[in-house]
Amino acid sequence: MSDSRDASWFAQKITDRTIRGIALETSALIRGGALPVGTKLPAIRDLAFALGISPATISEAWSELRRQKIISGRGRNGTWVSGDRFVAKPERLASSGNYGEDVLNLTAAVPDVTLLPRLERAMAYGASAENLNSYERNRILPELETAVRETWPYEPEAFLATNGGYNAVYTLMNALVMPGAAVAIENPTAMRLLDILEDRGARVIPVECDHEGPLPSSLRQAMAYRPVAFVFQPRIHSVTGQTVTASRMQSLAEVLRDADTLIVEDDGVGDISDAPRQSMGDIFPDRVIHIFSLSKTHGPDLRLAVLSSSRPIVEQIQSFRSFSAGWTSRILQAAGAWLIRDPATQETVRTARAIYAQRRHDLVQALRDRNIDAAHGAGLSAWVPVSSEPFAMVTLAARRIAVHPGTKFSLLPGNYLRVATATLSDRCIEVADSIALAASHD
Repeated sequence: MSDSRDASWFAQKITDRTIRGIALETSALIRGGALPVGTKLPAIRDLAFALGISPATISEAWSELRRQKIISGRGRNGTWVSGDRFVAKPERLASSGNYGEDVLNLTAAVPDVTLLPRLERAMAYGASAENLNSYERNRILPELETAVRETWPYEPEAFLATNGGYNAVYTLMNALVMPGAAVAIENPTAMRLLDILEDRGARVIPVECDHEGPLPSSLRQAMAYRPVAFVFQPRIHSVTGQTVTASRMQSLAEVLRDADTLIVEDDGVGDISDAPRQSMGDIFPDRVIHIFSLSKTHGPDLRLAVLSSSRPIVEQIQSFRSFSAGWTSRILQAAGAWLIRDPATQETVRTARAIYAQRRHDLVQALRDRNIDAAHGAGLSAWVPVSSEPFAMVTLAARRIAVHPGTKFSLLPGNYLRVATATLSDRCIEVADSIALAASHD
């Protein structure tokens, strides 16, 4: 039988009766053992009366603890202590399994390490970077800015180097989006983007897509929630492999024209795509945030991406970064600039792009030959429709093949598999046969 604590007990323990104070002091009582896991908390109205404050104040404090998964439940069934500490973790990413050596692991849509450029000369060059070892918080090295400007899809006011693409999204969300604010995002999307938004406590509004990109009608419906930001991938979609068409970009811009919503363009797959880079930055230079990552093309250990936006927005993001890493390693920035300029590296990227495209094409075509309508496109993975996600996952697991279920990438109902293709070469037919069997459940 569970313990309980009445409102008068709480009134003796809580000294700071602000939203933050109540959340912090209740959390401390839980960690200290005064409120063990399983304890039922008093009703909000009773507690508010005992503390002499508004029920809304208690409700907001409880919402924060609920977001941290320290308490759970609400309404008539009551609220309970469900954990004694908060350990932030990306739920979708953290739910990935550990697979044995005999399993063909097609879960991670990451580059084939054999197709990445060598870094020795770039890193040696980086060690002589301008202003090396200074504690001056520069937003971006001038030579990296010069290198990326050559192919940037619009002329922005300011650039910022970050420690990778997801670091850019995580940082800007914490700098610019308040917990509880609505954020619209294309559906499906990268699971790590959903993890970031959910960790921030955003109200995530899905925007449905077709083969041309986010649907203007769905974005228009999402705008009714007055989202602070709209997040989408304008070049290669990291999950489906589709590219937003130029006409669809114009239609989306029309929907966004009369709003003040931030527009976050995540070019996370980068130059794995041979499609031209595109942005709404020329139309909305004061609120577009365009992110370009080098991880998939030049190596994840470079920990390097570049974002652009208006000067005030970049300054806000940089100000938030000052709480932790105030700048991205100048060594890595200089190495990235060297790689972008290096002709041999450019040829390596072109070769890798062609190989990735062929591997993805081979699987998608093999699936189509088996009457599975996976979409042709580009990138490092394929988005495969199935009749039953659970059945497909179990069937593939029995054949020692690991993929991700579509639910990790979606907020809406559906039955899909996300199959990584970047390293899939000699076992393509075996995988296609296995997926065809997995997809056949009625």
